[in-house]
Amino acid sequence: MPSSPPPAPPDPLRATAVALLNLSGLGLGYLLLRRRVPAAACVAATVVLLLVALPADADGVPAAALVPYAVLLLPAAVHGWFAGLRTRLVWPGQRPVALVLGVVLLAVPVGGALWYDSARKEAVERVLLDRLDRADRQVGAAGRQDFATAESGYRDALAVYRDLAVHHAGSRAAAQVPDRLKTYYSTVAEAYSHRDYCSAVAPLAYLRTVPDAMPKDQLGTLAHWPDDRLATSLYECGADGLATGDTGWVTRFGDLLSTFPDSGQAAKVVPAVDAAEKKAAKAVSGSDPCTAVERLHTLNTQITRLSNGTDAAADGLTAVAGRAGRSGDAGEYECGVKQYRDGDFEQAQQTMRQFVTDNPHHRNAGRARKIAIGAEVAQTLPAAGKKLPTTGSGGGISVTVKNDSPDDITVLYTGPVTGSFTLKACGSCKAYSFADSLISGWEPCSDSGKHYPQRTISLPPGTTYFVHKPKHDSTATPGSDTAGLRYGYVYTECAYTTRTPGSAY
Repeated sequence: MPSSPPPAPPDPLRATAVALLNLSGLGLGYLLLRRRVPAAACVAATVVLLLVALPADADGVPAAALVPYAVLLLPAAVHGWFAGLRTRLVWPGQRPVALVLGVVLLAVPVGGALWYDSARKEAVERVLLDRLDRADRQVGAAGRQDFATAESGYRDALAVYRDLAVHHAGSRAAAQVPDRLKTYYSTVAEAYSHRDYCSAVAPLAYLRTVPDAMPKDQLGTLAHWPDDRLATSLYECGADGLATGDTGWVTRFGDLLSTFPDSGQAAKVVPAVDAAEKKAAKAVSGSDPCTAVERLHTLNTQITRLSNGTDAAADGLTAVAGRAGRSGDAGEYECGVKQYRDGDFEQAQQTMRQFVTDNPHHRNAGRARKIAIGAEVAQTLPAAGKKLPTTGSGGGISVTVKNDSPDDITVLYTGPVTGSFTLKACGSCKAYSFADSLISGWEPCSDSGKHYPQRTISLPPGTTYFVHKPKHDSTATPGSDTAGLRYGYVYTECAYTTRTPGSAY
């Protein structure tokens, strides 16, 4: 007997049935040909593929597993076709049945592939939803921090929203992005909802940049949502700084006028600045005029800077700035009076001199000059500052002041009347030594051979305080005298110079 049955006649229909059965991945074609080893290899390859592919994830089947499987399965189909061409099948007896069975079993890998693709898409959806959830949590965590710290977190979350909207537009996660953006905007702008306007400026300004990163169809009305809120925050923060003296108000109002020049909030800038100037000008007549004057001068500088930085409302701001400067200059008189009465004579002198310089034709300019003189005298003779100098002049008592000094001298006096004048240097005079003043009978201005520069003034009775100082030597110590003047006497003041380790006049 032969060792095996003789080969069957060639049958392409049977060969095709075997190839289709092998394409199912279960090696059924080999089983019908009694070839168990290659059938087992096909089953093993399918099992390995299932172990690698399941459960389905967003990355799909790794190419390192799918390619070898295809390399094995396709040759198995080709080999099965040639093997089935001359080999009878174990079952079924009829070839058409085997062919139909092969076609039907192809539904296994095809259906499995379709199911796997659906499972993979669902896995992708879960991954995208998880990314969305993490971005939401990041926004929530950033909302519990100040904006400077949280800004990077907001930007990272926005990048996730953008990626979902742009690169995964058909996903369930992308469909939720518009609603998430509403929460995003309200969280970033939370300071505004609490009326913390200064803190709201930076986050609202940031929100105005979001349309540069997100598609407009995702934002809708949110694209312009921050505008009115930012304009309000800039105005309210600026107005608060203007009231408290914080210099940041200039920047806030400047940003408002340049960014939203036609807004209702911008229209309130000039009235707010005008009210601040009027309040400061009114305070000049109050208990602290010096602070009010300083405030007015500061306002003049700040408002001028604001008007130069924007075209909007520039004319109105310029007018307010000019009025603040004029009010500040005029208020220097009240400030100087306050300083004089408080005993701050050096500062009072400087203030009154500045007032006269700024307002030479002001109705108080004359008395301001007198107060400046009195303040200078009081720095040497504090008792001279007990009364505020008046604009009075003249009197019935003659006082002659002579200069026995080689320097030009300025004579200052205050009391019932206040004034000053200059005497030229005595050309034939010299500075006396300290030893000269110790000689018995020594008396300056007593040399009949010298012609002393002199001047006679008329003063009323009472105590008058004199100070003599060299005109061109600010380091010298002034000389002083307190004279009680009475009618019936003629008085003489003598100015002279002594040279000691500390020069005195």
